[in-house]
Amino acid sequence: MILRRVFYYWQFVAVGALPLWLMVAASIFGSSAWEVLGATFGAIAIGFGLLVVSLLFLARKEVRAVKAVSWADVGVLALWHVLIVLMGVFSVTAPWLSVLVVLVGLGAFWFALWELFDAARTRVREAMVYIDETARFGTVPAGPNQFPPMTDRSGVRADGARQDPAHPTPADPSVIIIREKPTDP
Repeated sequence: MILRRVFYYWQFVAVGALPLWLMVAASIFGSSAWEVLGATFGAIAIGFGLLVVSLLFLARKEVRAVKAVSWADVGVLALWHVLIVLMGVFSVTAPWLSVLVVLVGLGAFWFALWELFDAARTRVREAMVYIDETARFGTVPAGPNQFPPMTDRSGVRADGARQDPAHPTPADPSVIIIREKPTDP
């Protein structure tokens, strides 16, 4: 949990730190002036990508609630951030590393978008179950098997007991009974 929480906060620090690292590393590791200029534009683009992915992770309710990203998020962020650091060091000798950073960044974006979609889909399903149970039984059950006992038209419940005439239970859960006056016991 500690590592997941560290990555939760690090992803926002990385939005500024990693692009700055790319610009400093391009100056330190023997790049020409044009390569430093290219690294500056690349750093701005990577910083924007880091920000978008971080905001997509933050958009999920479960991430905000525990202030920790998931283990899959940790893996994606760790891979991407390590490649960005390596790109700063080896950009002159390994230009293919820049392409790999962009591809992993696109993958991280689609992964974050998919996780957000999946979390939203799960929450909508839970809401629909809640609405369905509330509409069907009038109240949300406290736990499993907490639904009111069903009765047939003669007033005998499924467990064999007679229905209380003062508090009848409808035979069909799709039937809603609305009383205008309270019944006298």
